[in-house]
Amino acid sequence: MNLDQNIIYFVTGNIYKYKEVLDLFNKENINYQLKQIDIETIEIQADTIKEVALFKLNSIKGQIDGSYFIEDAGFFVDYPLNGFPGVYSSYVMKTISNKGILRLIDDFEKTQAHFISVIALHFQPLDKNFVFEGIVHGKISKTIKGSFGFGFDPIFLPNVNPNKTFAELTIDEKNKVSHRGQAWKKFITFLKKVKY
Repeated sequence: MNLDQNIIYFVTGNIYKYKEVLDLFNKENINYQLKQIDIETIEIQADTIKEVALFKLNSIKGQIDGSYFIEDAGFFVDYPLNGFPGVYSSYVMKTISNKGILRLIDDFEKTQAHFISVIALHFQPLDKNFVFEGIVHGKISKTIKGSFGFGFDPIFLPNVNPNKTFAELTIDEKNKVSHRGQAWKKFITFLKKVKY
């Protein structure tokens, strides 16, 4: 493995995502360096987060010398919003944000929601794309709570820790239970096992 193969680039302009992934990365005993690179990707409106992530990945093919990945996530309010905002999570966050989501809900006790994370990796030594997914289920908080995290974290109560929103958890606590943490574990397992 030469020096270039030792580096994996995380393509993101979101410093909060990068910090979460860097925290996970630093806990692993793997022979790679993680570097952030901000390159504009092409985002499509598709039915699944996986389709969006793979399209983004392929849209920058040839622009990076080495292995690189993008991480895309979606927030789904299964009840009562039938999965909204889903693949439109980024746009909805920019337009109506958490307050807008809360205004759409009457009965918070019955809410059901989940986050999905998809890591799409272009692994240069094999010149192939790989996908790693994670999911976490929970409910919607009646109020916006917490100062950690980002996006919809302040209104999401994970089933594994229903008394705190994602935004009330430290990065380390969140990574242990989050959709991104789950996808990351699969990603790390791949890096440790891959032969080329």
